Amino acid sequence: MARAKIAITLEAGTLDRLDRLLERRVFRSRSGAIQVAVAEKLSRMERSRLARECARLDPRAERRIAEEGMSLEATEWPAY
Repeated sequence: MARAKIAITLEAGTLDRLDRLLERRVFRSRSGAIQVAVAEKLSRMERSRLARECARLDPRAERRIAEEGMSLEATEWPAY
């Protein structure tokens, strides 16, 4: 996958915490650690958005849509 180089600014305390993780070999590099952190944050935000959108759905309306035509289709299914 293509990569792009960027510059970021971190608070000194955050950078110290990151460097301690590097010393413990949790990550191989600052860049790798930041890449993982950003990817995880984006993933969490996307899941959160999906949950918010799902919460807005009307369960009764969704059920009606899902079951629409099911009674007719059931008679056409092969017997097992």
